[in-house]
Amino acid sequence: MEIIVNLDVMMAVRKVSSKELAKAIGITEANLSLLKRGKVKGVRFETLASICGYLKCQPGDILEYREAE
Repeated sequence: MEIIVNLDVMMAVRKVSSKELAKAIGITEANLSLLKRGKVKGVRFETLASICGYLKCQPGDILEYREAE
């Protein structure tokens, strides 16, 4: 099983830059980059809620579950 992070897609749809989103939700651009690439072991619900609030989307728009092939 694997969790796919589609944050970059949602940011492109909303025309939001990494710099803008990072500043708005209070995290560094480096940490946002790690999150976008799926290189984190977890994400705080508070951070996820801030992202969803800013991008006006649902957590399912950003995170996707795929079964292992």
